[in-house]
Parts: sequence; C-alpha cells; structure tokens
Amino acid sequence: MSTSTGLKKIRIAAMNPVHDLAVLVAHDEGLFQQEGLDVEILKTPGTGTLDGDPQGLEKGVFDRAMWSPFNTGEVDQYRMCEWGVIKRTVEATSNNQRQGKIVALGAAMSKMAIITGPQSCIYEPEQLKNTPVAVSTFNGSHFTTLKMLEGFIKKEDIQTTSGGTMIERLEAIKKGEVAAGNFYEPWISVAQKQGFRVLMESHSTRSEAAGDQLDGPTLAAMFRAEAASAELINSNTQRYTSYFIEEVQGLLEPQDFQHWRLLYAPPVPYTRERFNDTYNWMLGYPELVEAGATFEQVVDNRAW
Repeated sequence: MSTSTGLKKIRIAAMNPVHDLAVLVAHDEGLFQQEGLDVEILKTPGTGTLDGDPQGLEKGVFDRAMWSPFNTGEVDQYRMCEWGVIKRTVEATSNNQRQGKIVALGAAMSKMAIITGPQSCIYEPEQLKNTPVAVSTFNGSHFTTLKMLEGFIKKEDIQTTSGGTMIERLEAIKKGEVAAGNFYEPWISVAQKQGFRVLMESHSTRSEAAGDQLDGPTLAAMFRAEAASAELINSNTQRYTSYFIEEVQGLLEPQDFQHWRLLYAPPVPYTRERFNDTYNWMLGYPELVEAGATFEQVVDNRAW
C-alpha cells in the first residue's frame, strides 16, 4: 500500500528500546523514508515498561502485546528474541494463529544479565544450582538464563520462575523472594545504581519476522535502513540515551545509563545452520518448542 507521498506504507510492532532501537532510530532519523518507506510503529508494552504486559505474562506467548497485533493483522512485521520467534513460528499452526516466518537475523544484540541483590551471598553462577531465577517465560530472559547457566550447572539443576516485569523482579530480589533475576538495559543500569550485583551477562540476538504480504524488496529496504541505523547508534551510543531514560520514568539519570552495553548490527539472512543449531538446542528442553519443524516451514530469506 502506498501513501499520498508515494511512500510504501508498512506497519510494524516495537516494544522495549534495547530490542527495537534500530527501528526506532531508523524511523526518527528518516532512514526508512530514504528507502521509500512510510513505516508506522505500533509501540506495545514489554516487560521493561513500568506497567508491563500483564496479559502476556499471565496467559501465554500468543497473548503477548507484541504478537497479538500480528495475529489480528494490525501489523505486518515484528522482532523478538531469536528463540521466541522460532517458538511462535513453529507453534502458530497448532495454536490457530496467523502464519509468519523468520525473514532475518535482526539488528539488536541486546545484553541480558543475571543479577542478584545487594546483600546476597551469591557471588558466582554455580551458586544458582537448584535456585530459581526470575525471568519472563519464553522470552529472551528465559532462554538466555538457560544458555548462560548451562556452562556452570547441569541442565537438570537449572531452575527458572516467572518473575513478572523488570520492576517486579527487582522488588522480588530486594525482598528476598527470589535469589536472582534476568534483566536487560536500562534495567541493568537501574539495578547497579541501586547496588545490585551482576553475576554474568551475554548478548542476545533478535530475529525479524513477517507475514507473507511483505515482499522481498520491501523487506530489503527495511533492512538497509536498519543497517544504516545500527551504524549511527554504534558510532555514538550515548546520543540515544533518552530512549532508555524515558522507559524507566525517573528511576535513572542520563549519566547513570551504561550505554556501552548497546550493540547493533546489519540484519542478515537466517541460515539453515543457525536454525538447526538453535532449534535443536530448544528441543533439548521439551517445554520450549514443539518438535517436527523444518527450516523451510520457519524461515524465508526473501529479502536476499
């Protein structure tokens, strides 16, 4: 669909800035327009916003604020953690949801950190053996917690628990209701400002997903804009602090935000090898994803 300006109209979903900064900056800096696109961004609540996404956290993955608009056709495209997009794509049919496919390995390399309280006696990952870590189930915090702890604890000794929003997780750790939780920026900065301790952290790549109506050339134009946006962000991460300060609404001053954790990259094709490695890892935890999916069912690199 084209607008009166001749630009192609696209509707996409976005949530927390750390995961979607490349699209937010591409929009705000006019990079999408330079590619002939009129991109409308529907901002949906994620676990980082103060009011959070209670419907999705309580009910399940297909009820989440990011995915519900895609299911109803309100948006054409979205991005989430690599594992979450695989789960949603693989299980869409069995859950009678709108079909979509992974169309790129995305631009955001979001840092995820396992954090414990200021007075905690936990100083190393091994001490989290048989100790629940607060996460958002089937979101990046869940998957990265499993990934990070596998290097220190046997799989059967790793435990996670649904921890609600970022602010709820901080409060639960502070009160001693849970020993640790998984966080991303700006909440890592908030936690450290309040004296919480980072045990370990890792980057977590987003995946881009889209419905069939978005053709390859349109997606390619989107991804060129995101690549240019990633270059802008990486050249001066501090320039984009305001996106993160706005999210935490007074809990952080600009000088306290640790912008050095921000990292973005050009979207690239989602390869068969990457899919096989990621999907087979997920199958190692039976609750993470349905079995039986193939690369052809899940991935469509039509932008390339």
